[in-house]
Amino acid sequence: MLVAARALMAALVMFAAGIVTAHAQSAFYDAPASLADGPPGSLVRQEPMDGAPLGASAFRVLYRSTGLKGEPILVSGVVIVPQGPPPPDGRPIVAWAHPTSGIVPRCAPSLAIFLFQQIQGLRSMVARGYIVAATDYPGLGTPGPHPYLVGESEGRAVLDIVRVARDLPGAGGVKDFALWGHSQGGQAVLFAGQLAPTYAPDLHLLGVAAAAPATDLATLMSDDINSVGGKNITAMTLWSWHRVYDAPLDGVVDPRALPVIDRLARECIEGPFDIFIRQRTERPLQQYFLTVPDPTKREPWRSLLEKNSVGTLPAGMPVFLAQGTVDQIIRPAVTRAYMGRLCKAGSPVKMVTLPNIGHGRAAQASTMAAVNWMTDRFAGKPAPNDCGQ
Repeated sequence: MLVAARALMAALVMFAAGIVTAHAQSAFYDAPASLADGPPGSLVRQEPMDGAPLGASAFRVLYRSTGLKGEPILVSGVVIVPQGPPPPDGRPIVAWAHPTSGIVPRCAPSLAIFLFQQIQGLRSMVARGYIVAATDYPGLGTPGPHPYLVGESEGRAVLDIVRVARDLPGAGGVKDFALWGHSQGGQAVLFAGQLAPTYAPDLHLLGVAAAAPATDLATLMSDDINSVGGKNITAMTLWSWHRVYDAPLDGVVDPRALPVIDRLARECIEGPFDIFIRQRTERPLQQYFLTVPDPTKREPWRSLLEKNSVGTLPAGMPVFLAQGTVDQIIRPAVTRAYMGRLCKAGSPVKMVTLPNIGHGRAAQASTMAAVNWMTDRFAGKPAPNDCGQ
C-alpha cells in the first residue's frame, strides 16, 4: 500500500504540482449567461485579492471567451500587476497556464490558498515589471464541465486573459506577451501559440515556454494506462470528454467503474493529503476499469486524442522546452520528438534537460531558465536554437 501511495504521489504531483484549493466559491463566479455576450477577452468584473507578492497587486477577474462550439462563455482567472505607475512604453505580459488542479468548478486555481506560490517564477516576473495573467480555464471556477486537456478551449482562455491584462485600467499593459505553462498548462500555451495569429491578431506573441508539456495525448494515455497515475489521467479525460464531446463510455468503461470515476472527478488534486485520499478512491480501478485494452485505438477517442494533441507553431516562433529525465508521465522521448517537429517547422527551440527531475518539479526546476529566456524575447534578442544538436 505504501508503494502504491508513493507511486500515486509521484504521478499525481504530475499535473498538479501541489495546488491547494480553498473550495469556498463566492458569488463572484456566478453570472447570468447573457453577460457572456461581448468581445472575447473583455472584462466582466474584477475584485482585489490578498496575498500578492511584495510590490504587486492582484485581481480576480471574470472575463469573456469562446467555447468549443464558438459560443460565448465566461472564464475566471487572476491578473497580477506590479505596483506603481507603468513605464512610458508599458508593461509586457506573461500568461501562466497551470498544471492539472481538477475538473470541477471548485478546483479553480483562483480559489487556491497558495495560488501565488504555485505560479512558477511569479516574484521574478513581477520584479522585472511584467504583468502576469493566469487563467483558470473554462469550467474551473465558472460552471462546468471543464474541457480537460481540450487544447483549443484552453488556448483561447489563455489568449483572452492576456487581452484582459492588456486592457486592465491602470495596469499599463501592452500587446507584447509571452506564454509559460507546465504539463496541462504546457499543452495550453502551445495551443495558444498555434491559435494566436488567427484568434488574437491584436496581440503580439514573442515566445512560448513549456515545461513537460502534454503534447501527444494518445501516447500519454497508452503508456500510462496500467499505472495508478495513468488511470487517474484517463479517468478524468473520459469523464470530461463524455460530457463536452458526448463521447460514449459504453464499450470502453466497465459499468462498475463509473461510480469510482464520478468520485475521482469531484476530487481536486491539491496537497499530499488529498493525493492519498485520491489513491483510496481510485483503488477499485485496479480490479475493474476499461473493457478494451487500448482506448486510444477506438473511435471517437482516437480522433479526439489526435485533435487535442499539439501541432507545430508558426515558422519562426521561438519555443522553450524543459523536460525532466526521470519523468514517468510525459516521457522524455515524447518531448524530444515534439522538439524535432518544431525544428522541422522552422521554430528556434531552446531545450533544457533536467537531470533526475520528475514530472511534478519540471516547471519549478526550469523556472529561472524560462523567465530569463522570456526576458530575452521581450528585449528583442535573437532566440537560441538547439535544433540539430
